[in-house]
Amino acid sequence: MDARETTSSLELMRWIVWAQRKSGEDWIRERGLTHEQSAALVYLVHNPGAIQRDIAQMSRTSAASVSSLLQGLERRGLVERRTEPGNERSKRVYATPAGRELIAGFDTAMTGVEETILAPLDQAERATLQTLLGKIAADLPQPAGS
Repeated sequence: MDARETTSSLELMRWIVWAQRKSGEDWIRERGLTHEQSAALVYLVHNPGAIQRDIAQMSRTSAASVSSLLQGLERRGLVERRTEPGNERSKRVYATPAGRELIAGFDTAMTGVEETILAPLDQAERATLQTLLGKIAADLPQPAGS
């Protein structure tokens, strides 16, 4: 009997998520980024002009952690903080063209990973899996920023 036959459904889901995350981390690491840095860049590409508090909520970290993270990205020329006109204390954060270029292709890469993971399933099985996972997730707390 194969180990997968005796493993719980949740354990199998953890294996799948691990495979997806590992592929994502490999893609990110090739670009010299950490998981947190890439998450912030992707967020800023989709939410230009976000404030640090938005990034802290999305990443579930402290404002101090986000400040340090952004300083590192600024040093590399991947993000810039701009002061709000009339409000010198408020700064909006933007991915620079270099930051957008560095992270470009992440969504496509992750779609490719999803295709690889789901390759053993035909379209009907994929639809059933989607329905079942949606049913499970329906009553779970949703992550911030989703």
